[in-house]
Amino acid sequence: MSEYEHILVDEAAPSVQRITLNRPERRNALSNAMRGELLAALQAAESNDAVRVTIVRGAGKCFSSGYDLKSDLGADQPYFTADVGMQWAKHASEGWMSIWDLSKPVIAQIHGYAMAGGLELAGACDLAYATHETKLSHPVLKFAGLPDFAYFPFFLAPRHAMELHIAGREFTGEEGARIGLINQSFEEEQLEARVLEIAQGIAQIPPGVVTVNKRYVYTALEAQGARSTIRVGADLQAGPHLQAVMRSAEELTAQVKAANKKD
Repeated sequence: MSEYEHILVDEAAPSVQRITLNRPERRNALSNAMRGELLAALQAAESNDAVRVTIVRGAGKCFSSGYDLKSDLGADQPYFTADVGMQWAKHASEGWMSIWDLSKPVIAQIHGYAMAGGLELAGACDLAYATHETKLSHPVLKFAGLPDFAYFPFFLAPRHAMELHIAGREFTGEEGARIGLINQSFEEEQLEARVLEIAQGIAQIPPGVVTVNKRYVYTALEAQGARSTIRVGADLQAGPHLQAVMRSAEELTAQVKAANKKD
């Protein structure tokens, strides 16, 4: 059973750990506390010989609705991130890329919908499976610039990445599997069993072999500049935000000047 507050951890099958995001009343919104627990559980599995693969899923109606914007994401962050560029974007992306660095594979089991930060978490997982009808989207792109974990151009063909980034396209699980946003989609009633079957298959492979193959795939991504580009994305985010700050400062200055004229 789980000793965590925001996630549940159990053994889904021999050598298969399962983590359930457990804030169904908030549609599994990713608070700093939940992200910290999730990463801690995944890191703990690294030194646990009884675990060879982990499944991440969501409780309730969906996988995750994204980052918990009703909380203060700048406070109580679960790990240090230098405050350069857009600190939050750097913080989020570094955390998700730490999952890429784990030796043991992580599988996203997605139902209902994965939005914004929830879709970013899916991209941090090594494999991702959903139902045919699952909704995959990043609506924040319509008003807040780049994703915090901007991995899409490395997983998708440019045309599909453009649809997501500038057209705000929502993909179904079936469409997502076709374009490479996820691996496969299944009927809703089959999702859990099929994901568990895949996880058990991975658990039968010698761990060292799995680690080498996982590392090789991410080395190829890194050779294409994935990590550097994602990190630069946080710096690019700073531009629009800095402009907004400057506009606010200009408006405040104009208000002060207008008040002084009245005096």
